[in-house]
Amino acid sequence: MATGYPAELGAALRRALARLMRTPSHSRRADAARRGARSILALTALASVATVLLMFAVDAVWIGLMPTRGTASLWPVRILTDFAKSRYVLWTLAALLVALWLLLPRLQGASRAVLVGIGTRVQYVFLAVLVPVLAGEVLKGIVGRGRPFVGGSADPFNFTWFAWSEAYASIPSGHTITAAALAFAVSALWPRLTGVMIAYAVTIAVTRLVLLAHHPSDVVAGALIGLLGALAVRYWFAARRLAFTIRPDGTIDPLPGPSWDRVKGVARDALAS
Repeated sequence: MATGYPAELGAALRRALARLMRTPSHSRRADAARRGARSILALTALASVATVLLMFAVDAVWIGLMPTRGTASLWPVRILTDFAKSRYVLWTLAALLVALWLLLPRLQGASRAVLVGIGTRVQYVFLAVLVPVLAGEVLKGIVGRGRPFVGGSADPFNFTWFAWSEAYASIPSGHTITAAALAFAVSALWPRLTGVMIAYAVTIAVTRLVLLAHHPSDVVAGALIGLLGALAVRYWFAARRLAFTIRPDGTIDPLPGPSWDRVKGVARDALAS
């Protein structure tokens, strides 16, 4: 068992990567790509117009209405906002993936199949957050927009291109990218949670404004990037028949996942082994 387990562990990882990187096979992937392209264009156009309008008409006024940065009574808001800190979210998802991967060689038959299904869904959520977060970090460094009151005034046009510094990393909002991507990813898999996840994403966006970490336009730009990244990752999975399927009209729907009773059964089997 001691010599067999590492080999089985490596084989499980190779199979997971092979599934993720295999050639797209869904016959309706072109329909989904066309439908997704239309959604992406519409989202990008709407959010881009909103971002520009906010920069010119709202940003300076809005941040002038917010409490002073560092206000002691805002401690609950500072706790709330950390629920969308990218490294916390990503490390939590990564730890869950590792735990599932370590359990996989210990299970056989139906229990292993259920665990693979769970792992595929966690993998999707992880990548749906990771991809837009990485894109957002690159954009922050290139655009170099100053955060509210950096330089001493509420200037929404304080840019230092290629600054690559925290003070000039205002657009897009990283927390909002994480929250929007996570909200979309979870809602795509479990539509019943859509309302809860929208409330979560909106709450995070508001905390970034109240804490004077971002301008309103930064938050809109962050939400756009989070959604676009999560949409792209969902298409990648659906085209390979992983966790999603594609309807004749190109709509991507989640595949039925294991029931809670099956999940509890797998947990019992893992503990017993």
